[in-house]
Amino acid sequence: MTTTEHSGGGDISRSLELLWGLGERPSRGPKPGLTLERIVTTAVAVADSDGLGALSMRRVATDLGVGTMSLYRYVPGKAELLDLMLDKVAEFDADAHPDPAVGWRPAMEALARGSRRQYQRHPWLLQVDQARPLLGPNALDSLEHSVRALAGTGLTDREKMHVLVTFGGFLAGVARTELNAALAEKRTGISNADFWQSQEPVLSKVMLSGRYPALAALDEDTFADDGTSVFELGLTALLDGFEALIAARTARTDAP
Repeated sequence: MTTTEHSGGGDISRSLELLWGLGERPSRGPKPGLTLERIVTTAVAVADSDGLGALSMRRVATDLGVGTMSLYRYVPGKAELLDLMLDKVAEFDADAHPDPAVGWRPAMEALARGSRRQYQRHPWLLQVDQARPLLGPNALDSLEHSVRALAGTGLTDREKMHVLVTFGGFLAGVARTELNAALAEKRTGISNADFWQSQEPVLSKVMLSGRYPALAALDEDTFADDGTSVFELGLTALLDGFEALIAARTARTDAP
C-alpha cells in the first residue's frame, strides 16, 4: 500500500481550530443533527470500508443524506477533514494505554498491540504520510501517555522521542507488510500460499545447483507465517534493545 495522502496538507490554522474547538461554529446547521463529529465519524467509516480513494466531500455528504455544500459550513475541504479523521482514530484506548505505573516495558508492549489493532481497523492509515502531523487532543493524549511511560528510564527527552519514532516505524512496517499481502490476494484472487507454490518447481532446481547453500539448508517451514510471529519476535527484540539502552543509562546515572 503506497502513500496517497499527507497530513497537514490543508489550511493548518483552520485544521487546528477545528481539532481544538477554537473556531467559529455554524449558527445553525443545514440539517438538524448535522455536526462536525458526525461528519468526521462518517468520513472514517467511508475510509474504513472503501479506502481513501473513495473518500470525498461528496461521498461523505451522500452517506449523511445532505448536500455537499452543507459540509463546507463545518470543514473547509478534504485535506482538513483528513486531519480530523487522523485525530479521531487516535482516540484514547485504555487497553493500549495502561497506567504507566506498571512499568515502561508493559506500557510500551500494550501500546504496540494497540497500534497493531488500530492499523487492522483502519488500514487506510498506511496511505497517509504523517511526517508533519497536526497534534490534536487525541494525538497529544497518546503522546503524553507514552512520554509518561518512559519517565524514570534515564533516557534524555530527545532519546525518548527517538524511541517512540523507532517504535512507530517498526509497527507501521509490519502492518504494511501484512496488509500488502492481504491486498495481493484480494487483487489477484491467488492466495499467498498458491503464489509461492507456483514458484516451487523452478526454485527447487535452483536450490540443487549449489549456488545458494545457506538458503537450501533452511527448514521447509521457514517462510510459513501469518505475520503474527514476525510482529512478536520484532517486538521482543526491539523492547530488549530498549531495555539494554535504559540499563546502560541507569548504570551511568547510578555510578559514583
